[in-house]
Parts: sequence; structure tokens; C-alpha cells
Amino acid sequence: MVDGTGGDFGSETMVERVLGQILAEQLPVPVAEPPGARLRLAAVRRWARLRRRALTAALCGLLTVLALTPPVRAAVFDWFGFGGVEVRYDPWAVPSPGAEVPGCGRSVSLAQARQRAGFEPLVPDALGVPDAVTVTGEPRGRFLVSLCWREGGRTIRVDEFPARLDVGFTKTVREPPEWIALGETPPGAAVPDYVLWFPRPHLLSFWLVDADGHRYTRQVRTAGPTLLWTHGTSGETTLRLEGVASRTRAVEIAKSLEKAPEKSSK
Repeated sequence: MVDGTGGDFGSETMVERVLGQILAEQLPVPVAEPPGARLRLAAVRRWARLRRRALTAALCGLLTVLALTPPVRAAVFDWFGFGGVEVRYDPWAVPSPGAEVPGCGRSVSLAQARQRAGFEPLVPDALGVPDAVTVTGEPRGRFLVSLCWREGGRTIRVDEFPARLDVGFTKTVREPPEWIALGETPPGAAVPDYVLWFPRPHLLSFWLVDADGHRYTRQVRTAGPTLLWTHGTSGETTLRLEGVASRTRAVEIAKSLEKAPEKSSK
């Protein structure tokens, strides 16, 4: 049979026991004392128990906040997933120099892209109407929508696909990307929406379908500075912006999409 004191100890967590040990080491060793001192000692023990539990709650709260913060969460892994994109850290990965953003190829209308891909293509207001739109098939019946703009003799490209668990793109980087908060924290959200900024050239792995449209292979190319983010209340669509070297402008392009209401494709 366990008495009341032993029962309390048995229900304590390991964290509480460690904190209790720390506090106990700071208390004086009890000696023979008059009855009044026994009451004071009991009060001290109650205070220590409450203090221990308060410290436990504070520690758990701190760990929860750290676990929910993407930069801290990503720092403890060599890879992580973000909206169907796998980001791998490899300090020995050497991308080839002179990376160019590929164009979109034969274009279709936004309405045709929506019909074939099964989701609404998103057009950032800051870029305007795209010069070209293409739809590329991927494994498991999925599709990738690409939008391209020509600006100053170079290509700006936005790839879009439904956010999912299986990986469509893999980025291999020599340094971690920058986590940037995209505006204020949404109501009811624990942390703000984040975008990932890749300032340096890096290796990009993606699916490529052959001419007959039946066989898929993984291809690797060097990608330049890239912004990666998700759009929607639950991150339904992942967007990948390439061809904008300025982080400030890239973030403004993403914000122009978040601020603008979704328009119907025409």
C-alpha cells in the first residue's frame, strides 16, 4: 500500500522528478525540530511542488513553440519536406555554373490548363498575364502547371502543383534556405505562413516524361535563386518561382498573389 506522498511521486513525470531533485538539493536537510517547524517544512514542500510543476509547464510550452517554428524544426534535420518539395542539405553538392531558367514550350490557355490539370492556375498580379502556360504530366496521374514571362531577355517561371505528401521536386542545397514570414500570422494559426528563399544556385531534381507520355525519369538541373511557398487556407497549392534574383521582389510577387482574390481562368 502506497501512502499519499508516495502516490504523488509515482504520478510525476520524469521532467518533474528531475526538477524536483534540483529543487530538493537547494533545501536544507531536515533535523529534529519542534512541531511548529514541521508545519513550515510542509509549506515549503508544497511551494516546491507547485514551483516544480510551473517550471515543467513553462518548459513544455517552450518546447512546443520551438517544435512549431519552421526554422528551428528544420535545423535539426538534414532534410525536410515543404508542400511536396523535398529539401536536402548536402555541403558537397556542386551545381554547374551558368544556370538558365527553362521556358514553358508550347502554350495553352489558362482555361485549358485548368481543365487538364484539375486545379485553378494561380497568376500573381505583380507579374501580369503570362506569356506562356504549359501542363506537364507526372506519375500517379498528377499534373504540373508552369507559367512563363519574358522580361529583359530572360525567363521568369512559376511552377504550380497541388501540395501533397509524395515528392515532386527535390532540391539539394549547400546551405539552408532562408525562412521568411509572409505577412502577419493568420487568425487561429500558431505560426505565420512562411516562404523559403534559396539565394544560391542549387541542384533541382524533377520528373520528366518521354515523348510517348508513358515513361517517367528523374532529371537533374541547376536552378538559380528560387522562392517556394504554398497558397490556400490549408496550403492546397505549392508554387515555385524561379528567375527573380532579388529576394525583395520575389517576396512581393508572392504577396501579390496572397492579397489578390482568386480569379476565374478565361
